[in-house]
Amino acid sequence: MTYITKPRLHHPTLAKNKVGYTRRDYEGKISTLCAGCGHDSISAAIIQACWELDIQPHRVAKLSGIGCSSKTPDYFLGASHGFNTVHGRMPSVLTGANLANRELLYLGVSGDGDSASIGLGQFAHAMRRGVRMVYIVENNGVYGLTKGQFSATADRGSKSKKGVLNPDAPVDLIGMALQLGATYVGRGFSGDKAQLVPLIQGAIAHGGAAFIDVISPCVAFNNHAGSTRSYDHVREHNEAVSFIDFIDLAPELHAEPAPGEVIMLPQPDGSLMRLRRLHAGYDPTDRVSAMAQVQALQARGEVVTGLLYVDPQAGDMHVGLNTVAKPLNTLTEAELCPGTAALDKLNASLR
Repeated sequence: MTYITKPRLHHPTLAKNKVGYTRRDYEGKISTLCAGCGHDSISAAIIQACWELDIQPHRVAKLSGIGCSSKTPDYFLGASHGFNTVHGRMPSVLTGANLANRELLYLGVSGDGDSASIGLGQFAHAMRRGVRMVYIVENNGVYGLTKGQFSATADRGSKSKKGVLNPDAPVDLIGMALQLGATYVGRGFSGDKAQLVPLIQGAIAHGGAAFIDVISPCVAFNNHAGSTRSYDHVREHNEAVSFIDFIDLAPELHAEPAPGEVIMLPQPDGSLMRLRRLHAGYDPTDRVSAMAQVQALQARGEVVTGLLYVDPQAGDMHVGLNTVAKPLNTLTEAELCPGTAALDKLNASLR
């Protein structure tokens, strides 16, 4: 299928969003992944989320590392900026790009091997620094490109396609993101588009470091009985803590739902996130409580999904560094070198 190209012309009756694009305009090349791969469903969810949010493709920068997951940016938003880094280094390259131009929307796509093994340190620092980005890990628990070895996120006791049991404890990227200071943390399932699309939309509108772990079964090496990353296992053990709706740039709502039923969270761009609690007492704005709830459910063997934590007042790296609002890559020499008087004033403030 790699030699087949998509037609450039679209049917004239296709619906367009507010900025004049059809959903097809947000697609990329034809996928070369295995038929049924969960990663393609994630690409479709990203396409749907961006189309519904009326995002102009040229305002998006998509970056990835190495692996099956890191191939997927080629399959969505073909008219956006893109950069494929080396193994595990996507977060640092994205951080540099974000520092240079804060006006772009940054999508970082990675995998469980790319982020939980060689890139674990890069993942950690991107989260703690609050880099404004949508960091999506397409998590299948195996190294698909090298024929199905366990990845660092594979659950202890899970069984490989060859029948080998995994003896190692898994790296919990959700727990790490919560502990390291990410201000938007969620988990989705590639087989549940109704949940995944608004989860991605909320992350795009968020004002800080947004991390989404997406369970994405590998149909070639990790979709068998005994795997904890198979379609059947995740469907049977999926435990959603919340149901999320995303309301783009919505006016203030005055309805008064029953106490504890619905939470309204305003976002930095004026949009609203509406959360319906599926677990009584679950508070997605309490980081410590969220960590405890997630650990308790995971200890029972449940795959916890939904919006797990959000800080509605989150800032980002630029707020912490107090950078100017103007993108750094547009500053002139005169602005970057304001002269001796300005340097003397700066030095005096540090004495």
